[in-house]
Amino acid sequence: MKRIFIAARSNPEHMAELFRSELPAHEVFTQQPQPGDAPVPYIVVGRPTPGVIAAVPGLELVLSLNAGIEHLLASGEVPDHLPIVRLVDDGLADGMSDWVLAHALAWHRNLATYADLQAKREWAPQQEKLARERTVAVLGAGALGSQVAGHFVRFGFKTRVWSRSGRPIDGATSFAGRPALMDAVSGADILVNLLPMTSETANVVDATVLNALAKGAFFINGARGGHVVDADLIDALDRGQVSGAALDVFRTEPLPAADPLWSHPKVLLSPHVAAPTHAHTAVAEMAENIRRFERGEKLPHLVDRTLGY
Repeated sequence: MKRIFIAARSNPEHMAELFRSELPAHEVFTQQPQPGDAPVPYIVVGRPTPGVIAAVPGLELVLSLNAGIEHLLASGEVPDHLPIVRLVDDGLADGMSDWVLAHALAWHRNLATYADLQAKREWAPQQEKLARERTVAVLGAGALGSQVAGHFVRFGFKTRVWSRSGRPIDGATSFAGRPALMDAVSGADILVNLLPMTSETANVVDATVLNALAKGAFFINGARGGHVVDADLIDALDRGQVSGAALDVFRTEPLPAADPLWSHPKVLLSPHVAAPTHAHTAVAEMAENIRRFERGEKLPHLVDRTLGY
């Protein structure tokens, strides 16, 4: 009987029960393995405390609870020979799409402005545009970015997608590589960041990118806080170059109480909940990956350490 160690910090027993239902022939447990224990081929882990992964005997596969795995690589705790599988499931993609579209459409149709006007009892119609008169630039063409971009296309927005590879998205214009970044964002009304966090994408949303957007553009970040130069974003907001920002991720989480983003009038914050892991969809995907691994099949979303995702 092969063993699965659930090292999730949040409600591991619930996840273990779901795994037992999916893989009844496996032993699933949530207590840290001890020296001399039977081998544990599989670990399910999010952001582990130091030493957790290294202490697991006989490990063969690391199943990430997150789409982003930079924390696993940065810790140095996953030996180079061990494969890591990113979590890419319908629940994550659907959640991110909901969150991004909610903010984008609310800005597009002036809903926050009308809420402010309502509070002041002011009747002041704003300029309204059709979706086809707006340009959206999505940074990232992975499982999250491609789905989000597809929704923008279906809503009628002129959609651009920028990524390392230039992956084509039906109905959108694709841009590949760092030299094409400015072409992708120039004049965009809405900028959405859904990039993986790597050394090449760190600080990618800086003053140069923000100043290239259309005057009064809206910025949405659902990826990682390290993608954004916060001082540049605040400056762009203060100058009106960017009219607002929806931020779900930050360099330090929880966001420190003294951080100026908390009180900025043009910033909408959420506590890293844009695409939470939904246990039932996540476990179904991870269990299928274990079945694939045991059948000797190629695993989807296997981390390429040279790329960082």
